[in-house]
Amino acid sequence: MALTDTTSAAPFALGKLLAAPFRAIGNGLIALAENNSRVQQIETLNAMSDAQLAERGLRREEIVRHVFRDYMHL
Repeated sequence: MALTDTTSAAPFALGKLLAAPFRAIGNGLIALAENNSRVQQIETLNAMSDAQLAERGLRREEIVRHVFRDYMHL
């Protein structure tokens, strides 16, 4: 008795091939955002303790508004 496999990996390979450009664009946008100086400033402020933020006159929930204060009037 012989067994045969009728499944093919081709549809999955085609899906990966079609998704590759979109994945590359998404990764590029993520890299741009992570290298943005404002994002880096937000990460630096988020890493501070609440006491350190208070010394700067900030509260944690005000960090994004503070960093983008000259760009967006929130």
